[in-house]
This record gives sequence, structure tokens and C-alpha cells, in this order.
Amino acid sequence: MRIGLLTGGGDCPGLNAAIRAVVKQGLGEYGHTIIGFRNGWKGVVDGDVRTMSREDIRNVLPQGGTLLGTARFHPHSADGGLDGVMATLEAERIEALICIGGDGTLHAANKVAEQGIKIVAIPKTIDNDVYGTDLSIGFHTAVNIATEAIDRIHTTAESHNRVMVVEVMGRHAGWIAVNAGIAGGAELVLAPEEPFDMDRIVKFLKHRHRSHANFSIVVVAEGALPKEGSSMQYEAQLGKFGEIIAGAIGERVANEIATRTGFDTRLTILGHVQRGGTPTPTDRILGSRFGVAAVDAISRGETNVMTALRNEEVVLVPLEEIAGKVKHVPDDLLRVARVLA
Repeated sequence: MRIGLLTGGGDCPGLNAAIRAVVKQGLGEYGHTIIGFRNGWKGVVDGDVRTMSREDIRNVLPQGGTLLGTARFHPHSADGGLDGVMATLEAERIEALICIGGDGTLHAANKVAEQGIKIVAIPKTIDNDVYGTDLSIGFHTAVNIATEAIDRIHTTAESHNRVMVVEVMGRHAGWIAVNAGIAGGAELVLAPEEPFDMDRIVKFLKHRHRSHANFSIVVVAEGALPKEGSSMQYEAQLGKFGEIIAGAIGERVANEIATRTGFDTRLTILGHVQRGGTPTPTDRILGSRFGVAAVDAISRGETNVMTALRNEEVVLVPLEEIAGKVKHVPDDLLRVARVLA
């Protein structure tokens, strides 16, 4: 069987582990041919292909990024995009596709599946907001990086009696902010799931600094927003592709705190640091499990499904059940962040 393989959307640690697993399982267990598409769905449309071999995956397990390259391109949103996908798949005699990506890539996968193409998807995103799976490739590493950054910021915040605002990624869901905030001992965590009240934040910080501490750490997800009708008016700042502009909400929160409290306040934007570098063992193992499961599923004739981790077991869920949905941080985890602040 000729199986196509692509990684789409933003890069993250653990992608190469999944690619490696697909190639090793496909070649070694079943004798399939694995055709890699460079730069995500754009590579499918353009016919930018490479036949994957064991040489391609040697020593890639600890490497971040993706050896296939990636791009934010959705064929169903581009003129002639779906036609281009179908033409390339026919020309390359692709019998099934394995797509590794986040919500945008998986939504595109569902659209391609509707054209009759056999697809198995693998969830990856540091935001951990892919619906239907407990964990996505890349999230564990991102939380580790963010937590380490908060640990480091603690010492300089305390030394200088400062409020330190740390902005992390998370447009629609605050998984990184909440988990790293709890693990790093932040005083406040601002997540998209719970619009914040700047008056309450200022009151809390003033009380804290008067009573028992001379510094504070505030973790802000890039998609956090103030409550409607509150004293802080703000609209998310978007780029030309609809992406949130890094640092926009962090800078505004830091300025509001500094102005209203008089405290020395500084901003740290972690940005793409969270997506780069060496994957943790957890992400390497998760990527490996998902890659093996995806090849097994295709070999059994399964189609239009996504690999998912549920209660430590890898299962398959229908693409139509998860496409276009967002997995938000649950209330009980948000409550822990509030309680420990």
C-alpha cells in the first residue's frame, strides 16, 4: 500500500517521533511504501513529495520540529486546493493518508476525507486543544519549557520586588497557562476560559504586596480577554492570517498593572520558544504510539478516524466528531489554579 504522510500547522516537539514510527511500522511490519509530503497540505497540492526510507528517520527521535516541514495551508480554503490534492494523490497512486496536525490541519483532513480519500489523523498541538484526546503531541514539552521559564523568572522577580507578567501560547484554550502556572507557582493565571476582571487583579496584587510578599508572577494565555463591561476594554489583536499577535495581551495587562498599582512590572513573552527544542520523553512516546496506531488502523482498513489518548489507552475516534471543535480546560483544573493563587 502507498501511504501519504504530512505534518501541517505549527511545528512542535514530538513530530519526528510520530514520523519515525509511521515509517518503521509501515515498512517493517507491513511492507508499505511511505510517501512524505513536504510542507503540509501545500506540499500535497504542489506535488512536493519524497519516498521515506529508514535513512530518513535515523537519529530523529530527539529532534524538535519536523523533518517533512510544515505550513499553515488549508486546501479547502484555497482556490482549486481540493482539486490539487486529488490530482496529486492520483498521480502518486496514494491509497491512504496519515495527517499529523492540530485543529486546522484535522479540519482540512475531514474535508479531504469527504472527497473519498482514506485518512487517519494524528493530533499534535502545544495548545492541547484538539477535541477527543486527553493529550496531543507537543503539549508536554511546551508545559515543561513554560514551567522552567516561570521558575527562572521567580528569582529575578523577588530580587527586584517586581510583578512579572509571563505570556504563553493558547488562543482558544489555556492549557499551557493553567498547567505551567500551577506547576510554576504563579500567583495569577489568566486563561481564555475565564474572562478576567482587572479591578480584582489589582486589588489582589496590592493586598499581597502589602501583607506578605514583595513580588508576583502573573501568567497570561495569549487568548485571554477581560470581562465584558469591566474597567479594562480590550479586543484581541490579530494578524493578516487571523493569528493572535504575540505579546499584545501580555503588554496590555502589564501596563494596566503598572499604571494602577505603581509596582515595577515587566513582561516576558515566551512565544515560539515553547514550540522548539528537544521533545520530552512523554512527547516522544506519545508520538511513537500514535504513529504505530495510525499505520495499524490504515492496514486494517480503518478510515476517517483520529488516534487519541483516553485513560492511557490509544483509541480511534471519527474525524467528523472532532473536526471544528475545541477542547477547553475543565472547571476543576481552573479551580485548582484559582485556589493556589
